[in-house]
Amino acid sequence: MTRVSRNVAVAGVALSECGRVADATPYALGAQAARRALADAGLDRSEVDGFASAGLGTLAPVEVAEYLGLRPTWVDSTSVGGSTWEVMAAHAADAIAAGHADAVLLVYGSTARADVKAGRRTGELSFGTRGPLQFEAPYGHTLVAKYAMAARRHMIEHGTTIEQLAEVAVQARANAALNPEAMFRTPITVDEVLAGPLIADPFTKLHCCLRSDGGAAVLLTAEEVARDCRTAPVWVLGTGEHVSHAAMSEWPDFTVSPAAVSGRLAFGRAGVRPAEIDLAEIYDAFTYMTLVTLEDLGFCAKGEGGAFVGKNRLLVRGGDLPVNTDGGGLSAQHPGMRGLFLLVEAVRQLRGEAGERQVRRAGGRLPALAVASGTGGWFCSSGTVVLGR
Repeated sequence: MTRVSRNVAVAGVALSECGRVADATPYALGAQAARRALADAGLDRSEVDGFASAGLGTLAPVEVAEYLGLRPTWVDSTSVGGSTWEVMAAHAADAIAAGHADAVLLVYGSTARADVKAGRRTGELSFGTRGPLQFEAPYGHTLVAKYAMAARRHMIEHGTTIEQLAEVAVQARANAALNPEAMFRTPITVDEVLAGPLIADPFTKLHCCLRSDGGAAVLLTAEEVARDCRTAPVWVLGTGEHVSHAAMSEWPDFTVSPAAVSGRLAFGRAGVRPAEIDLAEIYDAFTYMTLVTLEDLGFCAKGEGGAFVGKNRLLVRGGDLPVNTDGGGLSAQHPGMRGLFLLVEAVRQLRGEAGERQVRRAGGRLPALAVASGTGGWFCSSGTVVLGR
């Protein structure tokens, strides 16, 4: 270890073209996002000495770095589902703080929607049938069924209602209405959510995320590099990660997600409390994910998530705690492992670059603190990052 205790900033963020993208590859979308993130920071790719990617190719990040013309001396290919990017950001921040890299680029690209439209099934909702999943997949226990089972347990134990879960979808859509990059912007009502086709009890269609194409990139740098960047730095204040289970039979409590651990670690390391956070970007493949993650991060007590998400609390405009300010995976975009998109949106909000959906606190001030919390698998893993201006 050559140097220690350097402050770490997010210096560049970007999305590729997202939503319905024709004639693009995951590599191309990732590269487009990477170029935009470097331009956002004002850094040349030759200055990037660290690289992380997942979900792209069999040798990622080797293949992706080559595609981008990078020759990194620090790499990460952690793959823990949707929380991958928050976990990778934590690893990158640690590496930069320790002096093992000065500028680390995180890149993701996916054509999840185009693959299905073209009949290219690149993955199964059961996540395969090997290992512990061999005892669940033959019974049709798919990804959505696992989340649905967990949601039903929360409803039984804590009295959470289907209407409260529907409120999450309604408010996500209201936030998406302010985002010109969101795939779905037309307002919806609780009744419309409840009236949709049943996917897996208790989830109807609008309780579930959409499927899109898209890419994202985030550039983290040491403090001395950030000083020379085009953008004002957003600081990585604290991170946490936790892996819980793979088989449902090994999950101790369906009403507790691994964010209960990753959140406690991230807030403790940042030295801030949930009550101080101005906005939250939370992985929302299903409405229940938002509700239970809010509980486990400490924004409300266990079992109170249903009441907490009511009263328009999650809205960009007028909400006590704006959540998924871009519309989230429920309405904006969801190209597979969406965790990197959470970091992009959190940084844009802290910089004041979110346009019509910009969060404003008392007196019109910009938000000062944000949290991004990603979830992987079926609450199998969690990564949480606290960011500050």
